[in-house]
Amino acid sequence: MALASASATSRTSILSSRARTPLNIVAPPPSPRLQKLRTFHPLTTPGLRCSSFSLSQQARLPSTPCASPSIAGSPIPGVEVPESTIDAWGEFARNISGEWDGFGADFSIEGKPIELPESVVPEAYREWEVKVFDWQTQCPTLANAEERILDYKTIKLLPTVGCEADAATRYSIDERCVGEANNKASAFAYQSSGCYVSVWPMEDKVTDKMLEVEFCLISPLDRESRVRITQVIHVSNNKVLLKGVRVFCEQWYGPFRNGDQLGGCAIRDSAFASTPATAASDVVGVWQGPTSTVDFHCSQDKLLELMEVGVQRLARDDSNLVLLPKQLWCSLRGRENGETCSEAGWLFDNGRAITSRCILSSDAEAKEISIMLESASLDNV
Repeated sequence: MALASASATSRTSILSSRARTPLNIVAPPPSPRLQKLRTFHPLTTPGLRCSSFSLSQQARLPSTPCASPSIAGSPIPGVEVPESTIDAWGEFARNISGEWDGFGADFSIEGKPIELPESVVPEAYREWEVKVFDWQTQCPTLANAEERILDYKTIKLLPTVGCEADAATRYSIDERCVGEANNKASAFAYQSSGCYVSVWPMEDKVTDKMLEVEFCLISPLDRESRVRITQVIHVSNNKVLLKGVRVFCEQWYGPFRNGDQLGGCAIRDSAFASTPATAASDVVGVWQGPTSTVDFHCSQDKLLELMEVGVQRLARDDSNLVLLPKQLWCSLRGRENGETCSEAGWLFDNGRAITSRCILSSDAEAKEISIMLESASLDNV
């Protein structure tokens, strides 16, 4: 299924000249205010109990992007917390912009991979009775550091047999725009690291509503590696239902070129949809770590920076968990107050994860978004 329009040698030369260095942010010592925020407040939400979504009034941050409290040190060895800075959007733009190539797949609500349409699968695969689940993908991304505008395209390429450089045919292009007049996102929360969460209304009828919640998580250990997990959600008669999950595993391959150059045979990743799913035992239990959050409920601005609020603690069980390959998972859980918690996570190392949550109000509007660097608690042992 590999595709290429440039040799591995030329791709390697780009990487060697433009490879990005790991994050090297030194967090300042916590302020007295943040030390007070480190108290843990267990919740009664089924499946997930944490203080991230019931912060006290003292813990809640102003919705203005310029607010930038001190950052608590990360309790996760070898991982440093992304810093909130005055130029957070500029840093985000530098980390998110470029050519991201990889593979993508759709999954059922049970976490089962969905085969590609038979019409796009080469005859050779059908003759060999080989099932194809993965698209090879491109995601050229460009963020304007000055004007807070983000454009990116998810390009699916028709599968091929072998490294057929002349058979790189685009099957579909899904273009998204954030910021200014062309903004289609109802909420977009970003972190200087390049992580973001976005909510995209897809269909709005009198009684039914469709939306996508997209979680983009960049590995804290390798800023050239990321995953995008999208939950497709259907809202009808005050019921919020998960309809499907879409996953992209991507690598950064160089500066933005609007998709003109493919990773092809030089792609550092491989098809993943049919590989083993994450074990539930690796996800459930008590976790804790530094959390960044933003509140959309009281803000007219739909593009906000995630702000560090200190170390939080949560307990996660296996209810509504959708276990995915590549050490990924997601869930969609209702809450007693009529809200819904949409969650996605990536176990990027043993006992260490980066997770994100989006709280939807009773009318399925984004209320609060957070990203958390988690480490498994000793309570799990």
